[in-house]
Amino acid sequence: MPDTPQQQLYAMIVENVGEAVIALDPQKNISLINPAAQTMTGMSEKQCLGKAFSKCFEHQRILCSLVEKALTSGRSISDHETVELHRAKKTLPVSATVSPLFTHGGEQQGAVLIMRDLTQIRTLEDAIRRADRLSMVGTMAAGLAHEIKNPLGGIKGAAQLLKRELEAESPLIEYPQVMIREAERVNRIIEELLDLSRPQRALSSEVNIGQIINEIVLLQRQAFAEKKVKFIIYLDPSIPSILGNRNQLTQLFLNLIKNSGEAVAQGGEIRVTTRIDSNYHLSTPGERTVQLVQIIIEDNGPGIPPEQRERIFTPFYTTKTGGTGLGLATCQKIVSDHRGLLSVKNRKEGGSAFTVSLPLHRS
Repeated sequence: MPDTPQQQLYAMIVENVGEAVIALDPQKNISLINPAAQTMTGMSEKQCLGKAFSKCFEHQRILCSLVEKALTSGRSISDHETVELHRAKKTLPVSATVSPLFTHGGEQQGAVLIMRDLTQIRTLEDAIRRADRLSMVGTMAAGLAHEIKNPLGGIKGAAQLLKRELEAESPLIEYPQVMIREAERVNRIIEELLDLSRPQRALSSEVNIGQIINEIVLLQRQAFAEKKVKFIIYLDPSIPSILGNRNQLTQLFLNLIKNSGEAVAQGGEIRVTTRIDSNYHLSTPGERTVQLVQIIIEDNGPGIPPEQRERIFTPFYTTKTGGTGLGLATCQKIVSDHRGLLSVKNRKEGGSAFTVSLPLHRS
């Protein structure tokens, strides 16, 4: 007997939905696994249909436990925190819900497992945690910086007086000069540190992101000409100007692109892409939901070791010789001032990818 139009509609929905759907019959054998579930689990329909769920997913103990509990208790069981699908090359965090299936007469007829990929959500959560942590560090650093500036000014003043007292040809003249130069260097670091805690009026004018990227890449092509770094740009021309601070955004993208240029080897490649984020929107209480613009800066350098990935946004943490360790902390502050998110990950092909997500606010 052919399927009814309603049954065909249900089948089409299950086939095309973005969440993973796996249906089990009363004997706990897999009776349906949609394309999203096959992609997420790495298991094909041929491998699963008609086979016991516990056999196909014997290494996924939490999932098997959820199925057992749901069928035994006759109610839905969910886990949004601890489920991870172990695949050949990586681990995928997912939320999982198992719900028993009942006929109109109340008879239990198996269960359905629905899973959702949490990778992007975890990335956004990490970005929010970093922004909150930076805010606290910035507040503490501001108090410390103010305390340092006063004695530092006294040291520089004393060194200037000492320099005036010495003859120009004195062998000691070099010492107050070094003191003055180092005092000025410390003062510059303190000013950068204070910038992390100062509130900025970020949304001040309309800014064309594509224009900023083009101007920066034009200059960086010359800066890295000797390294023969190749710049590839994919800018979405449909993205309108957004509300922001042009100077801050220029500093943000210059820092990120310059970091990529320093990370790649001779003849390396840097790719800059802009696009509208189709998966997520920014929702603020009292305001309408707005889309997010993504600016992705990728390179084919060595990437960032996992143990360093969280620390690189911490003030004064640096892997560069002579660096202050405030560059990425400043980038995080600029993105936060624009009510956006900054995330980083290593690319499968090698290298790293920094993603800046900014709300598409317009005047």
